[in-house]
Amino acid sequence: MTGLSSQPLSLEEQKQLAVNITHVLSLYGSIVDSYIIEFFTDNLWGKLPYSWQEVLTDLPSPRLAAVLLEKGKPEEVCYSVVWPLSLLAFKATAHTLAFSRTPRGRGGMSANGRPEEFRENRCQSSKLNPLFRKHVKPKKQHEIQQLGKVVKKLSEITRCDQVVDIGSGQGHLSRFLAFGLGLSVTAIEGDGRLVDMATKFDRELVWALEKEQAGQAKVNGISLRGPSHVAGWVDPQAPWREFLLPPQLLLTGLHACGDLSVALLRHFTRCPHVVAMTSVACCYMKLTTQEDAWVAGLPGHSLSYKAREVACHAVEDYALRLRSESPALRTHCYRATLETLIRAADPAKRRLGVQTISRRGRVGLDPAAPLDRACVDAMLAQQQNVVAFFSLALLLAPLVETLILLDRMIYLQEQGFQCRLIPLFNPSFSPRNLVLVAAKAGLDPALSTLAGED
Repeated sequence: MTGLSSQPLSLEEQKQLAVNITHVLSLYGSIVDSYIIEFFTDNLWGKLPYSWQEVLTDLPSPRLAAVLLEKGKPEEVCYSVVWPLSLLAFKATAHTLAFSRTPRGRGGMSANGRPEEFRENRCQSSKLNPLFRKHVKPKKQHEIQQLGKVVKKLSEITRCDQVVDIGSGQGHLSRFLAFGLGLSVTAIEGDGRLVDMATKFDRELVWALEKEQAGQAKVNGISLRGPSHVAGWVDPQAPWREFLLPPQLLLTGLHACGDLSVALLRHFTRCPHVVAMTSVACCYMKLTTQEDAWVAGLPGHSLSYKAREVACHAVEDYALRLRSESPALRTHCYRATLETLIRAADPAKRRLGVQTISRRGRVGLDPAAPLDRACVDAMLAQQQNVVAFFSLALLLAPLVETLILLDRMIYLQEQGFQCRLIPLFNPSFSPRNLVLVAAKAGLDPALSTLAGED
């Protein structure tokens, strides 16, 4: 999904963009706030304008991808019927106001949506040393290699090789930054079990290196100095901790969940020793903290839990499913049908978590009870309408994410910092692919170079 150019917007342009997005969401927020499992119980289809229903009813999945989720080439986007101007404007506005999620000059994508680095082996990145691929899923391999390069360049720009990785998990990024790129890394993780696992993986890597050539400072360009792992929580409300003390350092967070990404921003702005930051956020629905930023003063700026959850979905991946008419597309219709049956049996039961067989007992349906087969078949026959409604919601998802990230960019700039938003990862492979890079004053030309701006 394309969007705004990666050329930087002025602060005033960013504020106007936030105004425009909040206006659009005030008009169409009911779509992104809806739960798709309530498609039948809440008559979601009937809440769309009738003119929209007419052109979207039973529209084949590949056509939905071409004419709705993807901008596409003019020859691909041919409408068999005249679409209402309101729907065309809805689509154009959603595409235009969202930040671009297409990486610039960072490799291509194969037909199955995987980065080119996985062409020869779908599980092994050709860009990453085999030592850093062990225990690491393909998606994470792609991410640590790409973000690692950005952190390394930022280190060179700021002349600072001290890095603190917030929410380091099993240490995959920290391990690559330290062993692979020669940076001095402190990895902070709140789950002690993950810290133990990260330490174990470090030892395995060192053993593998020492087995090749014992005693050398570097083997095949890899340092023997690993990260330092610390078990601890980073509180966005608290002052900086001992791991943010001098000397100067960089902060980084790869998919820092919920409030953890907010903690990165706050510690960056408040701690005088932090010279720069890279933040890739995720799990927007888990956000509980709010910044005293300009966006908070806009009417309609507040985002529902559901809107923030939808913003975490993979728009590009869903478009690929539409293109290939994946069997997985029927899931939402099946679940919406089940929701209708559950509420018919017990109206008090709503939105139960029944994703797995082990949770089937929560539903409370009698398997021996007869079903109204005609009613069930009638709902299942509306599968394409369910898919179309969900596609409309996904069309708004990048707008929600753009507003959240705009809020953070304006917050940073109003406090005198410089920042760029870079689409870094392959969006079909890693949906949360926008990295917020921020630095102290005076580094604006260097940040432009880092962002690949012309």
